Amino acid sequence: MRILVYGINFAPELAGIGKYTGEMCEWLTRRGHEVRVVTAPPYYPDWRVRTGYSGWRYRAETVGGARAYRCPVWVPRRPGGLRRLLHLASFALSSLPVVLWQARWRPDVVMTVEPPLACAPAAWLAARLAGARDWLHVQDFEVDAAFDLGLLPPRLKAPVLRTEKLVMRSFYRVSTISQRMMAQLPEKGLDLARCVLFRNWVDCSAIYPVREASPFRRELDLAADAFVALYSGNMGEKQGLEILLQAAERLARRKDIVFVLCGGGAARPRLEARAAGLTNVKWLPLQPAERLNDLLNLADVHLLPQRADAADLVMPSKLTGMLASGRPVIATARPGTELAETLANAGIVTPPGDPGALADAVERLCGDAAGCSTMGALGRAHAEETYAAPGVLAQFEQELLRCVHGERQPA
Repeated sequence: MRILVYGINFAPELAGIGKYTGEMCEWLTRRGHEVRVVTAPPYYPDWRVRTGYSGWRYRAETVGGARAYRCPVWVPRRPGGLRRLLHLASFALSSLPVVLWQARWRPDVVMTVEPPLACAPAAWLAARLAGARDWLHVQDFEVDAAFDLGLLPPRLKAPVLRTEKLVMRSFYRVSTISQRMMAQLPEKGLDLARCVLFRNWVDCSAIYPVREASPFRRELDLAADAFVALYSGNMGEKQGLEILLQAAERLARRKDIVFVLCGGGAARPRLEARAAGLTNVKWLPLQPAERLNDLLNLADVHLLPQRADAADLVMPSKLTGMLASGRPVIATARPGTELAETLANAGIVTPPGDPGALADAVERLCGDAAGCSTMGALGRAHAEETYAAPGVLAQFEQELLRCVHGERQPA
């Protein structure tokens, strides 16, 4: 197949949507498909264009076997509601002529990744020009989340949701990453017969439990018996990461418990200032892919905070690696959410916004080595069964083939 992928995030970004889109495209090229990508220069999660790239120039390069066309984008240092919208709009405008020009390549599928939904109309038009199938992949319900998190004013909700429904209904296929997100698609006016579950995945051969002590323990000068509660990933506003520091404050008396926060993002400078004076909190920058397994095996327990108002609108992409590492997970989530159900046997779920409950859960697991081992093993088994990359990506490829082998759209 010829597959045109359109989205703002792509390799070599190491976190979030860019990581998954990059891995997907590389896997498809290894399977013999031709893949082109219209995207932005890498900037996430630090909200700074990576050295060697420009936010103001067009550029073409080959990444993982796919031909990538980089388009200008404005990257705000402090992304907020309006600034984030301008950021997305800048890419949607600069990439419009590029994605439409790719229709001359005659792709079989034009796949766009949300967020940003702002790119969806151009993807739909490019598919029509090429006589191709159009496919929308929803990583986050960004519109609902923007209102629920207070990033957009409530008065805009009704017209924006109507526009979102109109856009989503125009696509031949719509996919998303969790069962609960799938269940919300009919509310967007979609027939589930046109929808596909396309989970995020993990390479279980690259992320796996290691018995030996992680080299990060030595690098952080941690005691051999220190119990490490690890958060690794984007440090943005929707994670509600303040709860981690509040839990660390409550456990400052426990010299054997250390909180390690690894990653980058818009909220990190504020969080570091908030943690000043906490000797039980240590920081690491975002780590390269080749050190990810060592990092995840640093944890005795993984921490996965999530704000209550983001529940089931997003499925944290970092969860797959946490489970594959064979360590238990403590998540802040409401009962009945998919995240809570996923961790029923592989960790502990505490109420969102309750740092005391989070601290109690860390302290409980610190004294329960057998429980940690059992939860970690169950999490690993779940990762192998549900999120292993070969199975997830092979099923996605079959869905692409089924999509393409139907009657083609007229040019």
